[in-house]
This record gives sequence, C-alpha cells and structure tokens, in this order.
Amino acid sequence: METTADDTTADGRAGTLVYRPARPEDDKALTGLDGSFTTDSVFEVTMTDEGFTIRETPLASPLRKVFPAEDDDTDDADPGPHRTVVAYDGDELCGFVEASYDAWNGRLTILDIEVAPARRGKGIGRSLMRHALDFAGECGAGHIWLEVSNINAPAIRTYLRLGFVFCGLDTSLYDGTASAGEQALFMARWLR
Repeated sequence: METTADDTTADGRAGTLVYRPARPEDDKALTGLDGSFTTDSVFEVTMTDEGFTIRETPLASPLRKVFPAEDDDTDDADPGPHRTVVAYDGDELCGFVEASYDAWNGRLTILDIEVAPARRGKGIGRSLMRHALDFAGECGAGHIWLEVSNINAPAIRTYLRLGFVFCGLDTSLYDGTASAGEQALFMARWLR
C-alpha cells in the first residue's frame, strides 16, 4: 500500500479524530467495521427505450442491508497508486476510504468508503472524501468515480450532496451474489 499523506487531526464531536494512512496493524479493524445500513427509500431504476430513469422511492418499511464478507481476489494487474485513509478516535476505528488511481483515463476510483454506524452524520465521511480528493489532486485525476447499490439511498444522497452525479448503471453486476436483484449505479465527480 502506498502511503504518502501525513497524519492529520480534526476535532470531532466526541473527541479528537485522527486521519492517517492505513497501516498493516489496521487490517483487523478495517475488515471488522460494520458497513451495514438501514434505509426507508431506494433509488429505483427503470429501463426505457431511450435509456433509464432513476428516482428515489419510499419503502413501506425500512430495509436493513448487511454486506457479505468479500473474497480477497487480488488482481495481478498493476493497480496504480493506491491509498487507504483511516479515521480513529483513540483506539476506535470510525471509518476509512480506499481509493486507487488509473492514469490511462485520469480516474480516481473510490473502492470503498465506510463509516461506523454510531459515527454517521458527523462529517467523517465528508472528511474522508476530502482525503480522497487530495489524493486525486496529487495524482492529477480529472474525475472521481464510484459504484453504489441502488438500495443504498443514504450513501447516494451523501454523494449527491458532495457533487457526484449519476453517470451509468449495470443492472446485472450483482447477479449470482447475495445482492442479486439490486442494480449498480455509477457516479462521478469531475475535478477540472
């Protein structure tokens, strides 16, 4: 893992949050962070002859999503510059963002961003995304790109507030997985 950013500290509501590059000793906490969410709406994808429409639709009852454990199927290809930034309050991991840069298209991809449930809504995700933006600037990225499930309405609303827009979808990406039936929405934020 490439880590070139310096540690930074920011005041948090429940103490002092430290943002720093991830270290090998963070691996256990990173894999143990609860990335589940509960939502009272989803972003419904409707295919049309001209393309697709996306609209937020309320649910009759809240939906709780727990993500399955991921396989560690590392790709043999050189992924380019990569950075994971963690947010800690003392010994407690509050969240992280993992991003990689592809020079061929000037894209910084957010591979994963998670905030502990008890820490959501307190600006940690926004600060982590700022660290990703800083990394994008260091790499010379022209845009940031991410993929999100259409049922993750809380994340989608956050990304929209952060300046991301919908740029595509894949209605079959999750077929054959525990998330079958969901659609993958792609979002981007242009930087120049």
